[in-house]
Formats: sequence, structure tokens, C-alpha cells
Amino acid sequence: MTSGITIRSTTILGVRYKGQTALGGDGQVTMGNTAVKHGAVKIRRLGGEKILAGFAGSASDAIALFERFEGKLDEYHDNLMRAAVEMGKDWRTDRILRRLEAILAVADKDSSLILSGTGDIIEPDDGVLGIGSGGPIATAAAKGILSLEPDLTAGEIVRQALKITSEICIYTNDHISVEVL
Repeated sequence: MTSGITIRSTTILGVRYKGQTALGGDGQVTMGNTAVKHGAVKIRRLGGEKILAGFAGSASDAIALFERFEGKLDEYHDNLMRAAVEMGKDWRTDRILRRLEAILAVADKDSSLILSGTGDIIEPDDGVLGIGSGGPIATAAAKGILSLEPDLTAGEIVRQALKITSEICIYTNDHISVEVL
């Protein structure tokens, strides 16, 4: 909450498919019922460019989480799962971290994870994950595309699913950025 205005700001979608990992997000940031930014970039490469991370929620909180998570990656030599577990412990027990209003999606070539402020570490069974306002729509779109278009790359699936989401979710736009490993 900022001055009584709820900030909703994104859709992040990750797909691991045929040896590729892609993470993408839209660029819209809203305050209340007003779009205040259209080209925000919510995806980062971490861990020597081997890990993708995206956020949903408050931008300042997400930046703090990115920095903390990157520190965990350094500490655990870019071991995504170990860094995520340690981050989850900290997030659940640290008074300041618990108040942050953001959620992270992180992925490497082997794992895709959702990290939440309750200390949850969720690894989807099928390598498809979505977070943010349009996360469920993007996830459904990606799963549908995967079942109908098996020859697409992970990046193409993410881009198409986010485009579909932008046509449905008012908190998602079509200024899409995608990173692929």
C-alpha cells in the first residue's frame, strides 16, 4: 500500500521446455486504476547470467529481494535450490523481509521456483510458473500453447502466452520482455 493505493504491477511467466528456460514479463506498472508506467523491466539475470529472476509486487521491495537473493547465490556458489531454501528461511523469520510486498520467480536450466514471503518455495511439476496479477492466466495460456504447438521454443511460448494475458488481464500490457537460457 502506498498512501492507501494498492500497487498491482505485473505478470511474470516462466517456461522450461526442450532444454531451454525462458522467463518473461510485461512492462505495466499501475497505481490503483491508473497505469503509470508501460515499459518496466521486471526480469533480471543473476548468478553469472545463469539464473533468471522476475518479480511481482512492489518494485522497491523486489529490488531489495533481488539483492538479498543475489547474495544467497554468491554465498552458495550459484546453487539455485540451496540459495532459494536459505532465502525462504530468512524471508519467513526476518521481521523486515516479512513485510516486503513482492514475490519472486527464479529459474535456471534445471529448476523453476516461486519464492514467497511466507517462506514458500514452490517448484511446479511441469516447468511452467506464473506470478503476479496475470500469473494464472499466463500459466493457463502457456500450458495450452504447449499442448497445441510443441515445436515452439520456450521463449516463443512465453511471449505468446504473455500476449494472450495482456488481452485479458487489465494489470498486464503487451510491452513484453523475455530472457532465455
